[in-house]
Amino acid sequence: MGPKMPSNQLDYRFYDKTCANLTKIVRYGVFSAIANETRLAASLLRLHFHDCFVNQLQGEKNAFPNRNSARGFEVIDAIKENIEKSCPSTVSCTDILTLASRDAVFLAGGPFWPVPLGRRDGLTANETAANTDLPSPFEPLENITAKFISKGLDVKDMVVLSGGHTIGFAQCSTFKQRLFDFDGAGNPDPILDESLLGSLRNICPNQDDSDSNLAPLDATSSKFDNSYFKILLNNSGLLQSDQALMGDNKTAGLVSNYCKSPFQFSKDFAASMVKMSNIGVLTGQQGEIRRNCRVVYSLLQKSESQCVITYSGTDKPPCSPPIYIQHRTSKYMFSLLRVLASTLSDGKGFSLRAFGFLSGLLVFWK
Repeated sequence: MGPKMPSNQLDYRFYDKTCANLTKIVRYGVFSAIANETRLAASLLRLHFHDCFVNQLQGEKNAFPNRNSARGFEVIDAIKENIEKSCPSTVSCTDILTLASRDAVFLAGGPFWPVPLGRRDGLTANETAANTDLPSPFEPLENITAKFISKGLDVKDMVVLSGGHTIGFAQCSTFKQRLFDFDGAGNPDPILDESLLGSLRNICPNQDDSDSNLAPLDATSSKFDNSYFKILLNNSGLLQSDQALMGDNKTAGLVSNYCKSPFQFSKDFAASMVKMSNIGVLTGQQGEIRRNCRVVYSLLQKSESQCVITYSGTDKPPCSPPIYIQHRTSKYMFSLLRVLASTLSDGKGFSLRAFGFLSGLLVFWK
């Protein structure tokens, strides 16, 4: 039995009185990002999918399935910044991402669907859950199916949401084994179409420095359509986990149906996206509304009430600093914070509130 699917506290008009321009701000932010780089439509869709599976916006960035590949965080940051100017401390980051992914699909030529709102942000950033809960392109179909079912989704949801791979690209590292050493004896995946094999070997030569090269997931990688299902029927699925859908009678039947009916695919995709976006949502007084999608504010406030940090010489701080999500080169940033704290404290101690303020500035340091 999967987790309970919420929630009667979500409402299509949740922000009508508190942030009337929300959908316009989000749509403009998504439009601007995609106009600058079409790949970001797929990036935002993928980011939303992963967020739904681990319930932690941006907390999963460094998890193995996402390492060096998850994109779109900066788009959500920019949208959030503009929303905060108009409606401070009102709209959750997860609602923003839910709307942004819908708009990304629509702007790429896919369906449009109404989004119930009122989600609140989580209180943790769980990299472990991201490592265990997110489907991997290297997993067998039965494992991936089990992960969908554990979230309250079903086989139909899995197939139709896999159709999101109709837009975007994949790094060579996610499928290169199929090209050169699928069986451990130096042979390619025998299922892979031969003409596609030759093309992919040109993009992804058998050397380590090609791992980050990109190949389109289907022939129309910037257009949301049902081409993904057509290539599966031709044994031309890029990822092993995608082509595996043809190895099971039930999933292969769904692939065939969506190949024949783009309308049915769009309709079912919209329904499954709504269903997925309701996995384990927090509402009411649960969770928090983050002012910065990278910062868990409840943990900052809890830490602040428990201790005051004093820096002197090489002493270690007596309590842990607040938890920040997705900060880069944290070791060096923390060292700089220690220097700043020592400089500003003037020997009288440095409150965690000031420490948090400086951390919040440095968290945007690229």
